[in-house]
Amino acid sequence: MSQAVNPEFRTKVDALLDSMIESVYKAAPAARYLASSNQVDLTMFKRHTVETILRIRLARVADSKALCLFTKTDPVAAHKWAKYTEEEMLHDRLFLKDLTNIGMTEEEVYGTDPLLATKLLQGYLYYTLEHEGPRGLITKSYFVEYTTRKTQGSWNENIKRSLGDKAVRGAEAHLNYDVNEDHSTDVWNVLMTMVNGKQDEERVLYHLNVYFGLFSAYLNELASKTKSDLLPNTQNVATTAVLTAQDVAQKASAAAKA
Repeated sequence: MSQAVNPEFRTKVDALLDSMIESVYKAAPAARYLASSNQVDLTMFKRHTVETILRIRLARVADSKALCLFTKTDPVAAHKWAKYTEEEMLHDRLFLKDLTNIGMTEEEVYGTDPLLATKLLQGYLYYTLEHEGPRGLITKSYFVEYTTRKTQGSWNENIKRSLGDKAVRGAEAHLNYDVNEDHSTDVWNVLMTMVNGKQDEERVLYHLNVYFGLFSAYLNELASKTKSDLLPNTQNVATTAVLTAQDVAQKASAAAKA
């Protein structure tokens, strides 16, 4: 298992992410539903898993752009990032198996147009890659690795009780792989190659808050498409993402300066 670099800042980041996990259950009823509903809606579960697959597929492109940037400035970080992305590259196939087990075809899954929140996420990643370098993208990977490790075990168990174990075999294999390989620490250490002071730390905190807004928006958009009674308000997904991200980013910045 890798030794984490800058453990004091990681403790601060992890505490922020824990608070975000708590907040998302309040801000996005769909998250509470997937984690604890006695009977998970099959249509909602399918769409959620499809979106997970599409995000992994899109991540391959963005991750390769980050790798290209690293090769120009930091070959050691490039080597570490290449290893991580290689291990993650085909994990969409694990989730695809879950969907084919419950009746969807590969053509249906990969022919689905991503939700707007996913497109907004991808656009943000491309923007930061172009104007800031890989830091924003690597921050997203840490956000996903940490929150997945904290939440997906209970989500998988609840879905398994409702829809059967064949619906989450791939999801469980993915989670176990990430935990066993300690991917969160691997990603963290790559991220820390781009953090060299307070200003860089504040930038990481800003990106985390943007991703909180975008993933909250995703869960609300998912509800709007599959189970509208779980939608907390009628704002469109773009407005929800922007306003939520701005609000929490301002709070985080004030806390960081305190």
